[in-house]
Amino acid sequence: MNSLTSAGAGPLHGKHALVTGGGRGIGSAIALALLLQGARVTLAGRTAAVLEQTAHELASALAGATAPAVDYVTVDVTSRDSVDQAMAEAARRHGRIDILVNNAGQAASAPFARTGSDIWRQMMAVNLDGSYHCIQAALPGMLAAGWGRIVNVASTAGLTGYAYVSAYCAAKHGVIGLTRALALELATKGITVNAVCPGYTETDIVKDAVANIMAKTGRSEEQARAELAAGNPQKQLVQPEQVADAVAWLCQPGASAMTGQSLAVAGGEIM
Repeated sequence: MNSLTSAGAGPLHGKHALVTGGGRGIGSAIALALLLQGARVTLAGRTAAVLEQTAHELASALAGATAPAVDYVTVDVTSRDSVDQAMAEAARRHGRIDILVNNAGQAASAPFARTGSDIWRQMMAVNLDGSYHCIQAALPGMLAAGWGRIVNVASTAGLTGYAYVSAYCAAKHGVIGLTRALALELATKGITVNAVCPGYTETDIVKDAVANIMAKTGRSEEQARAELAAGNPQKQLVQPEQVADAVAWLCQPGASAMTGQSLAVAGGEIM
């Protein structure tokens, strides 16, 4: 972990946010949105070099402004021991974690008949178990403070079914169930729990999906991207910044009446 800038002001001033999967894509966009709201942000992920580069890029983007601290810590969200160590280090540097964004995720595509137990367990371990581990580690501090925001970045796959990603869909449906159950448990504790459910978003996961479509069908990149965007009534891929804006709003004090919700950021695909 490495401190890069000094604390600043904003609606989330004084709050410490930890974003898993914070090194790229949606995670780095969420980190920037929270920094702009005044939060101190810890990026969490598996690869120190990626996290360090992103942290420096975020600090550079905020140069000249009164910017909060942005740090990074390595973590394997599938391991409770790794999560506990990372959370403890983050809290030691910047105080308790007030805002937890569970963004780390993976997607694997295969027909169900060829979805082996290795794929099934990996999808559960990263997408569902990871959220469980991180919430368990961060929740005691939130309960002690009487304030907290937990945002689980799920997927429209947590709200509907998609063919050939049964394990991913099952894991993301589990995240939605966890979100709703925990929101009820914490409703009187000053802690909100919500999910944000992006549709196909301009990320590495979508780049892999485009490459897979091209390889299997012979379609061009433009055709493959259009196929993924076809289910979006706006006929476009979601941008990471659009997801980040929804997350940042849910973290603000003014969103205190929003809990147990699963917000689809998908151009109207899910209603």
